[in-house]
Amino acid sequence: MLGSIMMGLYAKNPFVIAPGMGLNAFFTFSVVLGMDIPYEIALGVVFWAGVLFLVLSVFKLRDKIVTSVPQVLRYAIASGIGLFIAFIGFQNALFVVDDTATLVGIGSLHDPVRLTFLLGLGLTTIFIVKKVPGAMILGIILTTVLAWPIGRWWGDASILGFETPTLVNFQGILAMPDFSLLFKADILGALRYAYLPVIFVFAFTDLFDSLSTFMGLSEAAGRTDSDGNPTNLKKSLFVDAVATLFSGLAGTSSGTTYIESAVGIREGGKTGATAITVGILFLPLLFFSPVLALVPSIASSIALVLVGAFMMKPLTKINWDKTEEAIPVFLTMLLMPLAYSITTGIVFGFLSYALLKISTGKYREINPTLIVICLLSLVFLWL
Repeated sequence: MLGSIMMGLYAKNPFVIAPGMGLNAFFTFSVVLGMDIPYEIALGVVFWAGVLFLVLSVFKLRDKIVTSVPQVLRYAIASGIGLFIAFIGFQNALFVVDDTATLVGIGSLHDPVRLTFLLGLGLTTIFIVKKVPGAMILGIILTTVLAWPIGRWWGDASILGFETPTLVNFQGILAMPDFSLLFKADILGALRYAYLPVIFVFAFTDLFDSLSTFMGLSEAAGRTDSDGNPTNLKKSLFVDAVATLFSGLAGTSSGTTYIESAVGIREGGKTGATAITVGILFLPLLFFSPVLALVPSIASSIALVLVGAFMMKPLTKINWDKTEEAIPVFLTMLLMPLAYSITTGIVFGFLSYALLKISTGKYREINPTLIVICLLSLVFLWL
């Protein structure tokens, strides 16, 4: 709430702050469960990653990193994020599922859950094409209504892994949030030498997640300056750093600029008022969370899929005949959804871009900051 309001008031950008889903997974499965690090220490690591961000922001190092990213990779980042959120949407709707033979596949289309998702997706697409005001919200509401009979009059959602046979469930109106992790971070304990690599990985991942999201969303919102850099970049990065720092104290993984902000941008929210409005809504919805639970994932996923399509526009600006740039663009875009990580896509985009420019004798097109980024990328991959 505070991060989003600060983004709107101070940075005047329509970007929403929330815990990043990739960072959530890294925090839980890699750090706490995989490395057997106590969650209090892990929250302390998040705090120190935020402190590091704040230092980088104050000394304008993050700004320099953004300006060092080649324009062609910025287009790739924007489109790659589009592919990523579309993949998340299809996954949340259980349209794309695990497959033992091919890793991923399409779920059975005989199931009412997936049929309802496809129907909602089709209707929402028609609303958008016909320029119906509030098409996304209308599509989500209509899909929620269409999902009401599932588990009641036909079908069973529980066989797909949902908690109950019904997709739409009324669980009341009010519920108290859980504040038990507030200020539980072990800040001093996280400074032990053994945890420094974890702080680096957190910092590196969050850094490039946020930077790439800024570039992608700014491109989608048309909020770039004459050099193609995001507007109010320094202030936005400062807010992102503060949000990360306080996330550790609040008991959650790193708060970062959220890629789903693209949904609000697509609906016309292109000023700081959008972030302020969302931030204000976060507070009451902490207590009215059961009302939000009425909306099934197959309904909310529709917006992610369609916004992913709209974020493909920057690809028209790429010269695909320039192979030494086309291949890094392709790797950046493809690896974001396949690795389920924005940072991984960017890392291989940077490394392949530098390698091909050097091998073709165009090393003068690589600035010193990009070389440093590539070296840090190798450290990130090794860790």
